[in-house]
Amino acid sequence: MSSDDGGIICVSTNFYVKQLDKNETCLLPLVMCFRRKITGFIIAFLIIPPLFFPGLAEPAETVYFSAITLYHPIVMYQKYQPLMDYLTKNTPYRFELKLSQNYRDIINFLKSNKVQVALLGGVTYLEAKKEFGVIPILKPLGADGKPFYRCVFITSNANKEINSLSDLKGKSVAFASKLSTSGNLAPLYRLYTAGIRLQDLARYANFRYHDSVAREVLRGNFDAGAVIDSVANRFKDRGLKIIAVSGPIPGLPIVMRADASPKLMKAIKKALLALDYNNPEHRKIMEQWDEEFRYGFAEAKDLDYEPVRKMIHYLNKKGLKIP
Repeated sequence: MSSDDGGIICVSTNFYVKQLDKNETCLLPLVMCFRRKITGFIIAFLIIPPLFFPGLAEPAETVYFSAITLYHPIVMYQKYQPLMDYLTKNTPYRFELKLSQNYRDIINFLKSNKVQVALLGGVTYLEAKKEFGVIPILKPLGADGKPFYRCVFITSNANKEINSLSDLKGKSVAFASKLSTSGNLAPLYRLYTAGIRLQDLARYANFRYHDSVAREVLRGNFDAGAVIDSVANRFKDRGLKIIAVSGPIPGLPIVMRADASPKLMKAIKKALLALDYNNPEHRKIMEQWDEEFRYGFAEAKDLDYEPVRKMIHYLNKKGLKIP
């Protein structure tokens, strides 16, 4: 639109994902600008309202939230931004999503206070706790209403040679990040307790994302793979079959820095624990979220992750360095 005085109004309308460097992704506003005739009075009103109207609310404090990269950052944004919107609407804070392409960065984000809240896995939680101190506050519920998830071994439907865990000897296997609980720790634990060592495999490799593991198996680049159960379920109709499932793994913890505001912690807990997936109105909101946390939450404590510690200890004794 044209105007005589050339005034410009900019309105933030949406967000897009920008790659800052090879590891870090940031969400930036898409800005729509248009010209309009504005009087001097209106300009002054827009620029300095706090001087004349001290009772107006201050902008909400921004809280940065991150999450382990189960999927590519674009997919992560699609699945996690609705949660940010819900928290912003139902707490006194403004939540922004800060993503990365590897698990280690999420730990470093928390350590440097670039993010104050994060969804971690069991291994990354224990690593962060060891390095600088974090507090688990909530854990997601599964579709069965229990706070656990599982590791799943997958292969192609077309692969008739692999039908059980014992068939993996002499085969190639893809794993997720070395810091992944369900994509690396739990499957290694499952293999070793079944008498299958890494040396018994034809070859193996680790990939950044769980969905990358599924795609590598579908493409025939690996005979089998290990992923989190939600990814296995998502790819099952695309030509994958499940050959083994681990025991229950403690739910992915939502953690906060140990020095985080108690008020912030209380606000997050109140907003998320208030949700009930069996409530139709709540379900409309939660169905927009990632499957990992769309069924609700329970309170978490450090002791919940003792099974993860035991798996790490077992594999360390077998000569594997975890993480």
